[in-house]
This record gives sequence, C-alpha cells and structure tokens, in this order.
Amino acid sequence: MKKFLMLLVMSALFLSILAGCTQGNTSGTTKNTDTEKAEKEDVNGEPLKHAFIFKNTGNPYGEKMMQGFEEAIKESGGEAILRAPDQPTAEAQIQIIEQLITQKVDSITLSGNDPDALQPALKKAMDSGIKVLSTDSAVNAKSRTTHVNQADPEAIGRIQIEAISEMIGGKGQIAVLSATSQATNQNLWIEYMQKELEKDEYKGLELVKIAYGDDLRDKSVSETEALLKTYPDLKGIIAPTTVGIAAAGKVLTDKNLAGKVALTGLGLPSEMASYIENGVCPWMYLWNPIDVGYAAGYTAVELVNGEITGEVGDKFEAGRTGEKVVVEDGDGTQIMLGEPFKFDKGNIAEWKEVY
Repeated sequence: MKKFLMLLVMSALFLSILAGCTQGNTSGTTKNTDTEKAEKEDVNGEPLKHAFIFKNTGNPYGEKMMQGFEEAIKESGGEAILRAPDQPTAEAQIQIIEQLITQKVDSITLSGNDPDALQPALKKAMDSGIKVLSTDSAVNAKSRTTHVNQADPEAIGRIQIEAISEMIGGKGQIAVLSATSQATNQNLWIEYMQKELEKDEYKGLELVKIAYGDDLRDKSVSETEALLKTYPDLKGIIAPTTVGIAAAGKVLTDKNLAGKVALTGLGLPSEMASYIENGVCPWMYLWNPIDVGYAAGYTAVELVNGEITGEVGDKFEAGRTGEKVVVEDGDGTQIMLGEPFKFDKGNIAEWKEVY
C-alpha cells in the first residue's frame, strides 16, 4: 500500500512538472508569435520616406513643386521630406544627399544644380538601394533612374523665340537672362533657342548676350540692369526662369521701359500678373509647377513599389495628372507632362489666383 501511495504521489508530481513545462513552451510560442507580428508591423506600418531636393530656398517655383510632390506622397501613404540648400550649388546639394543616405530614405527626387558634379553622391545613393530620379533640371542618365520633364524642351525653346520675335517686329538685339550656367534645363532650352534663331525668318534678330542670375533675385536684377546699360539698343529679353523673369519685370517697370524693351519667358502667373497688365511682358509661358512636383512624386512611389523600372514603355497612373509613359531621353529615359501654356492679358487675372 505504501508503495502504491508513493507511486501515486510521484506520478502526480511528474504530471505537474510536465504541465508546467508545457505551459512554459506555450508561453514561449506565444511570445515568439507576438514578436514576429510586431516586427511585421514595424516594417510595413512605417511609411516609406520620399525626399525632394530643390535647387535653393526662397524660390517660389520650387516651393510650388514641393507642394505638389508632398501632396502625391501623402496620397500614397508615404512621408515627404522636403529639402533645399541656401545657395544653388552642387556642393550644397551633395551635403543634403549624403544626409538623406544616412537617413535611409526610400527615394530621392531632385532638381539638379549640376548634371555631372552630383553623380558620385547620387550613385552612392543608388548603390545603397535608394531610387533616384530628377525633375525640372535633369542630372545625367547615369545618376538617375528616369527624369520627369515639365514639357518638350524643343517646344519651350522655340516658342520663346517666336514670342520675342513677334513682340519686337522681327528686328533688333535680344538677350537671355538664365538661371545658373550649369542648369541642364535652362541650357537645353537655350540650345533650342539658338537653333531656332538659325532659321531665315529670324535673321533680323541678334542674340547679344546670355546672362546668368543664378536664380537669385538680387543678382537677376543686377544682370538685367547690366544688360540695359551694356546694350542701349536692346529690344527684348527672354528669361526662361521664374526668378529671372520677375526680376527683369521689376527693372523694366521701374525704368518705364514698357513698349521699349519687350520681356517674355517662363514665369509664375501670381508674380508676373502686374507686369503683364502694365505691358512690360506682353505674354509669357509656363506649366503648372504643382503638377510637375505631383507627377514626380507619383513616379518616385511607383519606382519604390516596383511598379515601374524607368525603362522605355513603362506606364503608370500618376493621380490626377493621368497616365504617364516613360520615353527615351538620349542615354536615359524621361516622362513628359505636356506643352507650355501661354499667359497674357486675357487670362492672367484668372491664373494669378491659382499659382
């Protein structure tokens, strides 16, 4: 009997220990499952980080682009990081790129201050797994996956020559007030302007100077004043930069030169309305910079999500801007938004309230 009781006690003790071990294992399994679930939430629950770098601060055009970019990223559920250096230099943008690499962002979209100087930093970003694309002012094809172009560069250059020629009657000296000498978009537009000037219909026009205001208001004002002083017979100024055309508009207005020196180029309606209304700038062109940034944002999202690769033929829906197609661009690829839009006295009152 004693042996039987002893055996019963030992059996109970064994079952108790076994139960305790089983509970421990069950507890451990539950803990591992919770950990795996938490890790999954950490990876998938944190929004993707999309960075945008513009040329420099204090540029209204860039601010509108950033606005559109941020809107697109928020629609996709991501986080937009908006950056710009104080000065429009490649060196300043490189510092920002390095910081973004350290932050491990998922994409970098930029309007480049130099097509080639940025390549080592952008290549480093791409090698670390960051999707890189340019917009507005392109970087070279080796430094990006694709480029989001605001409009056909040939059309942008051509229509500005057509405009200035019509404004001054096809005869006289003209000058170009550009942004920086390294800005790829400006240089390409000017190249097409020069090609357009080779046509017989423009033989009465003389391009006397290409000046650079570095997309800085004060310098653009100084460059405009220098053009007027150096070339007293100057009949027209083309400023394919929103900062430059606004600066030139102010100088020509202050000097009461409306009807004497014509101004055209690319400007923001809100900034150029008074100069169009007073006749200093009979008309000008642009596209919606908000939409440019917006389309670039969607392009970044689609690249990070693996929906496109940036190869010719890729198609995707870019929110309210509709379907976009990746096309050839020299050694690389690009996405073009549309034709430049003309702003004049007939529509500037409406558009100046938009942007």
